[in-house]
Amino acid sequence: MNIVLIFADDLAYADVGCFGAKDIRTPHIDSLARDGVRFTDFYVAQPVCSASRAALLSGCYSGRVGIQGALGPASKIGISADETILPQVLKAKGFATGAVGKWHLGHLPEFNPTRHGFDEWLGLPYSNDMWPNHPDTPRAYPPLQLMDGEKPVETILNLEQMGTLTQRYTDRAVGFIEKHAGKRPFFLYVAHSMPHVPLAPGKKWQGRSQRGTFGDVIEELDDSVGQVLAALKRTGVERETLVIFTSDNGPWLSYGEHAGSAGPLREGKGTCWDGGVREPFVARWPGHIRPCSVITEPAMTIDLLPTIAKLTGAPLPKNKLDGKDIWPLLSGDTRAKSPQEAYFFYYNTNELQAVRSGRWKVMLPQSYRSLGPYPETARGGKPVTYKMAKITRPLLFDLVADPGETTDLAAQHPEILKRLLALAEQAREELGDGPNRIGKGIRPVGRVPG
Repeated sequence: MNIVLIFADDLAYADVGCFGAKDIRTPHIDSLARDGVRFTDFYVAQPVCSASRAALLSGCYSGRVGIQGALGPASKIGISADETILPQVLKAKGFATGAVGKWHLGHLPEFNPTRHGFDEWLGLPYSNDMWPNHPDTPRAYPPLQLMDGEKPVETILNLEQMGTLTQRYTDRAVGFIEKHAGKRPFFLYVAHSMPHVPLAPGKKWQGRSQRGTFGDVIEELDDSVGQVLAALKRTGVERETLVIFTSDNGPWLSYGEHAGSAGPLREGKGTCWDGGVREPFVARWPGHIRPCSVITEPAMTIDLLPTIAKLTGAPLPKNKLDGKDIWPLLSGDTRAKSPQEAYFFYYNTNELQAVRSGRWKVMLPQSYRSLGPYPETARGGKPVTYKMAKITRPLLFDLVADPGETTDLAAQHPEILKRLLALAEQAREELGDGPNRIGKGIRPVGRVPG
């Protein structure tokens, strides 16, 4: 079998048609749901760039592997050489491995994707706003380099150049498929830079969407998915290939019209409300995944590595994983249940902020950023300022009845609250909670001296 994993950046729950978007056309992403499975309650481990990617590729909560937040150009850390991540798992089974797009697990040579299991990589080392022309205020960032393996091949100086990235990533992805299809199994990781700000659709996509520039970017991403699917069909490996599409966190709401929509969910990127951590997820594997399946059980990116290892017969990493095999769910079996008793949501300095178990979710005491009930609309790619809100006691929500997390049921269900708080304490023992409580299961992050 082959695997294509497509990971968007800041694409939110309701930004594609099969999850409710009415003013953005996404026929190719929607086709994955029609021909395969759609998860309504699929999560990322943290609502921010590097941490989310660390969990996806390692099969672990990002705090376990030492990566928090969004690593910047001055960072001296990255994914550890002692971690065995997804491409390395698959290389052990003879897979060709290719990556295109945003990496964000360390920009220094020691952390390059080609030193962590990928045969090739074309992309950006971190987020596309980490350049001198930052959309908020100009920053003292170094020039933004497009990398081909460990070699910089172009400096991205303006939005016109940035607007070529989605198609360049797509061309590289299609070329990778054409190179390996039918010759050896392959794993292709397509980590788009969009729709992270600054938004930069390609020239032919500008002005085409009803949702303005944001919609233009999403419709170009959907076309990219279509080109990848067409390449799989053209090369004769469509039925042999598992294709997954999801995203790294919710919408960056402070950017207003340049941000996505979490639909019925509360808040967005940078929070552990469901708007920040629940993502669209669709997958297709003809003959193996039941078409038109809808799974409502919770699942998370940490579960993909052990699931893929099971499907390919690859050995699991020797280090402890947090993910579990979710193939019964991924296959479209609506009778299957999540193998996880609970999922844990961390943010900031490894602060435990939420726990979900079954239909129930507890939001723990914390401060979080919010735009408030009547936010000013940000226009033209310039953000407005968040306000800080506070949770002073644990809040309990029934996410089946109340996906918007509007009604606290802690007083009505004290026994459920007690159980979730006990699970939270177990997580603290293993993974820690904040800078002053270090979990016994935390492993060292990769670090460059100096």
